[in-house]
Amino acid sequence: MNIENKLIQIAIKAAVRAGINIMEVYNGADFDVSLKADNSPITKADKRANKIITQILSTTGIPIISEENSIIDYRVRKHWEQCWIVDPLDGTKEFVKRNGEFTVNIALVKNQKPILGVVYVPVTKALYYGVVPKEKAYKTILDNPSEEFFISGQELSGPEKNSSTIKIVGSKSHMSSATKRIISAIKKGSKKVEMVSVGSSLKFCLLAEGKATIYPRYSPTMEWDTAAGHALCSAIGLRVLNAETQDPLRYNKKELINPSFIVN
Repeated sequence: MNIENKLIQIAIKAAVRAGINIMEVYNGADFDVSLKADNSPITKADKRANKIITQILSTTGIPIISEENSIIDYRVRKHWEQCWIVDPLDGTKEFVKRNGEFTVNIALVKNQKPILGVVYVPVTKALYYGVVPKEKAYKTILDNPSEEFFISGQELSGPEKNSSTIKIVGSKSHMSSATKRIISAIKKGSKKVEMVSVGSSLKFCLLAEGKATIYPRYSPTMEWDTAAGHALCSAIGLRVLNAETQDPLRYNKKELINPSFIVN
């Protein structure tokens, strides 16, 4: 087994096991919601998922950047050739609303570029993963998540070329005025335009599946929000570009906040 296959299997195992624990909280009695320093919500599910993922990924010896871990000083991180970037529960607001639109995100970044990505949707048991060097991405539904960790599934190919309809995917919880202006500009074109609204990194998954055409994001995101979805899309030739410079998004930066970006 080559190193890429080994690492993607480890990432899938971590994401799915985290998802199982998230669902135990989700399906249980009411759960407490507290606020972090930036006023974003956190629950017991976030913490449990992070612990499981950290334990499993640590076996690789590759350092980890996670939303729920203390962030290592950049003077140390800048020397890392590669690292895992993790959001143990992306879409905590969706989790709290119990609408099912939350994910587990795990990416492997090398030289600031995502090369592997796993997005797991605990409610639907949908598993998405991409391997950028192989130019392949897949989706599968796990019948028994406690036992199944690696199935090739349906190969993804992205949006249909030359479609007469542009499907713009946006956030259910974050829609900035700048994003609305971009959407308005697209609607002035000659093609039919449809809006698709969904939470968390599912927006990247919709593009990878061909159910959306473009994802403009002009409100704040962090690296762990996008790295796994970026890898998934990159594996099938979609671009995740800085909206101002048109350069691909970079990871393990000094500041972990992303610039505005467009996926297409």
